[in-house]
Amino acid sequence: MAATSTVTKSALRKAGLFYFVWVMFSYCTGGPFGLEDMVTTSGPGMTLIYLMVLPFFWCIPVSLVAAELTTAMPVEGGFYRWTRAAFGDFWGFLAGWWNWCASFLLGAAYGVQFADYLGFYIPLNWWKHYLLALAIIAVITWVNVRGIQAVGKFATAMEIFILLPVLALTLAGLSKWQHNPFHPLIPPHQPTFQVFGIGLALGLWLYSGYEQLSTVAQEVERPERSYPLALSIVVPLSMATLILPTLTSLAALGNWQQWHTRYFADAAQLIGGPWLGLWMTAAAVVTNVSLLNATVLASTRMPFAMAEDGYLPPFLTRIHPRYRTPWIAIIVSACLYAVLARESLVRLISVYSWLRIATTVLTVLAGWQLRRKLPDMKRPFVIPWRRWGLLYAVAAPLVMSAVAMLGSDRYGLIWGPAALALGPVAYWVIRQKIKI
Repeated sequence: MAATSTVTKSALRKAGLFYFVWVMFSYCTGGPFGLEDMVTTSGPGMTLIYLMVLPFFWCIPVSLVAAELTTAMPVEGGFYRWTRAAFGDFWGFLAGWWNWCASFLLGAAYGVQFADYLGFYIPLNWWKHYLLALAIIAVITWVNVRGIQAVGKFATAMEIFILLPVLALTLAGLSKWQHNPFHPLIPPHQPTFQVFGIGLALGLWLYSGYEQLSTVAQEVERPERSYPLALSIVVPLSMATLILPTLTSLAALGNWQQWHTRYFADAAQLIGGPWLGLWMTAAAVVTNVSLLNATVLASTRMPFAMAEDGYLPPFLTRIHPRYRTPWIAIIVSACLYAVLARESLVRLISVYSWLRIATTVLTVLAGWQLRRKLPDMKRPFVIPWRRWGLLYAVAAPLVMSAVAMLGSDRYGLIWGPAALALGPVAYWVIRQKIKI
């Protein structure tokens, strides 16, 4: 096993900072698409407040923890191995297992959403919709087998294509500003649960994932430098990508009651004309491809690392002879995405949020525990403001996690805890097999 790992690291073609930034951005944000339903559910004012305030309680503190631990332990598997070092085998296994299971739901969700967007313009019955989702999963799997450089170049091209119409919409909306984008703050007569529960859950989903690319730290040039720098670029870029087109579109149109899935394409047509509407529609479709591309990269290193540690079958550690990537782990994950791609987007995301929140909680707690357990460990990047900074980086995500879980819909409240409960069961079964 050790010999295989050594060859892999030496032969692997690593990604530089430029491409890594775009891979991280495409995983964490991709574009503004997906937030439209927040406007009608929570109100335009509350949506903008969520988008402006939530980063300081979610993605920024999580990013600080991820930056510190990536510079201290830049290992394949990232937060799975941080959690294992902090709390032992059981909790480390849960971090890896929950994250891998979450990736099945997320990968399937992006395949479904890709087909959903095209379904607005091309008539699709259920099997054509499913085949289209399978096709995009297959293409992105092939790109990822080719390695992080291929993923990075693909992500860069897609994100530039996505952000150009977003910038054009922002500038056009700014030039036609005529409404108060914060009015009304919340929709009249809307249940409190929908305004604060569902809206907050959507906001957390939009700002999630900033620790996930730690799983490919060994595939990045100088990760102790590149990861903190990438986070310092991606977090403000993500905030601008979500806030600015929403703010200016609401200010130009004032029709918050009409916002729905894919509404940014409609807003672009109303503000900038048919050409911008068509470009924004294409950008929305490409966004789902970009998100799936980065999801496959980030999540498939988890089963590889867990298999190296003896918690999953050893065939998952097999390396592609040419591209030096964990190609079996990538293909197995893609097959599981394909199985789930017949489910609805809402159900997939509802359960996914529980698994993602659980892994984020373990990640920030690992940052706190490793400060106590290994105080002398070399940390090229340290969370600023000493104890208060660490307290902020850990406590803020914990509070947000509790609020989001309590605000889940009925489906999530049933199946989210059930998905989490499978982790301890899987650990017990695997341990029994190891003993035998």
